[in-house]
Amino acid sequence: MRMQIRILQADDATAYQSLRLRGLRECPSAFASSFEEEAATPIDVVAARLAKQLDGATFGAFDNDLLVGIVGLRRESMRKLAHKAYIWGMFVAPDARNGGVGRQLLAHALEYAGEVLRVRQVNLGVNADNLPAIALYRRMRFEPFGRERGFMLLDGKLHDEVHMACLLPTRNLI
Repeated sequence: MRMQIRILQADDATAYQSLRLRGLRECPSAFASSFEEEAATPIDVVAARLAKQLDGATFGAFDNDLLVGIVGLRRESMRKLAHKAYIWGMFVAPDARNGGVGRQLLAHALEYAGEVLRVRQVNLGVNADNLPAIALYRRMRFEPFGRERGFMLLDGKLHDEVHMACLLPTRNLI
């Protein structure tokens, strides 16, 4: 499946917020944030978060005009860590899964990380029980480098998080 993948803009805020809230509601163990914490966020705040950024971007996958997948990328802000970026907030609608949407989103984020942000490494954290996501990240050259026990407490159950890193080619670095 070939999706249109692009950087989201402020005018995508309503579609983005709707899909993000769906992810938080349907897959609460995949995110540190909760539906309750984000449901009341005003749309103008969401739009401001999607406005052009120097140190990151939020990507969307569109099937025709329907937003079906999202992923965020942000460079580390401290000078000594600015050679790294991290993936956050990845979600693909269940009816759009298993067609390559997640792979395409990650490919765009990694390309942007290397070509635009010019970082050397991209990190992420994933719930240790989310085996399909871990398999996808491994296919995209992410390797585990640690595990945080009890990362999240959800409904009385502790969840571990696997930390993963993808080393990028160094040909375009400053």
